[in-house]
Amino acid sequence: MHDTRHTCGSLLAALDVHPRIAMQILRHSKIAVTMEVYTHVPSEATRKALRKLGKHLGQQEPA
Repeated sequence: MHDTRHTCGSLLAALDVHPRIAMQILRHSKIAVTMEVYTHVPSEATRKALRKLGKHLGQQEPA
């Protein structure tokens, strides 16, 4: 479960979801926990890889 929360936090960051929304989704009571522990901000290379993965999974790339 712990790894799933890290993955979810990182994906939300990669999708530019507002940190407060991510905090609510992950059910944290403090924004610091979300941002410092569960969110790993991706590099541009990571974002590129996520876009490729999304295309592979059949999702359209956002405009």
